[in-house]
Amino acid sequence: MGLRTYIVEDNATIRDNLLATLEELAGIEPVGTAEAENEGKAWLVAHAEQWDLAIVDLFLKQGSGLGVLEACRDRKPHQKVIVLSNYATADIRKRCAQLGVDAVFDKSNEIEALIDYCIARGSTHTAPSGV
Repeated sequence: MGLRTYIVEDNATIRDNLLATLEELAGIEPVGTAEAENEGKAWLVAHAEQWDLAIVDLFLKQGSGLGVLEACRDRKPHQKVIVLSNYATADIRKRCAQLGVDAVFDKSNEIEALIDYCIARGSTHTAPSGV
């Protein structure tokens, strides 16, 4: 079973390309997507046992990725949350670290690093007991 991945990204082209790339190169298993803060928060909390990785953009159609990150603070130890943003500045990286984010990647020049991260997580991933 691949890394069960949920993506919160409002740009449909980026979201679709990211899903296809990560499925092909990193072997992720997509479990859903959202375009807005409320939608992303609601799904991740309601389906807490059904995801291993959440990839979150910070600027969304409604709300902010920061709200999604806040909603994921009490996740299980095996669950990872990463940010993929065009605004991966030092200040944003610091704020994300304060919210317990596991990694931050810049959309413009760190996609390969994101793929490598997913491959590494997938190779060490084991589903928790009872899932």
